[in-house]
Amino acid sequence: MAAVSDRITVIGVGNAFRRDDGAGPAVVARLRERAAHGGLPAGIRLVCCDGEPGRLIGLWEDAGLAVVVDAAHAHPGHPGRIHRLELDGCAAWQAGTASSHGLGLGEAVELARALDRMPRRLLVYAVEGADGSLGTGLTSAVAAAVGPLTERIEQEITHYLAGPHGKASSRSVRL
Repeated sequence: MAAVSDRITVIGVGNAFRRDDGAGPAVVARLRERAAHGGLPAGIRLVCCDGEPGRLIGLWEDAGLAVVVDAAHAHPGHPGRIHRLELDGCAAWQAGTASSHGLGLGEAVELARALDRMPRRLLVYAVEGADGSLGTGLTSAVAAAVGPLTERIEQEITHYLAGPHGKASSRSVRL
């Protein structure tokens, strides 16, 4: 197993040229803006990824805290609704959790677990989207979720840096 550090990595998964699939990269862009103005502690890695399992594992494998933000499809959907999943080294991936990518986050979690490459703590924020067609720009419901989600991730980072880490859980949150 790779040595797990106290490094924090935030990964925005998605494609900014597929409308709401750009939710993850939009959150990372907002976090970069805040980091540039001193709003985040130094040393937090903020990256975007297409969701390919090998790349995701490479980005999170030695992190103490990894936060993944991705667009999701739900039926019936509520565009802009945010789902929070917390996975530790033992928690199982929830069947039926849908990414906007065919192979991606679920497979990455299971593969990382099998290869003993999970971060100490993995948080996943899935934002329900409305439009995954070609084009740029988030729909209004998803765009409205970016700011509150960015603030929530900052709170997660602050909580993580402050000390003890909670038990694994999952829930939907309206921010």
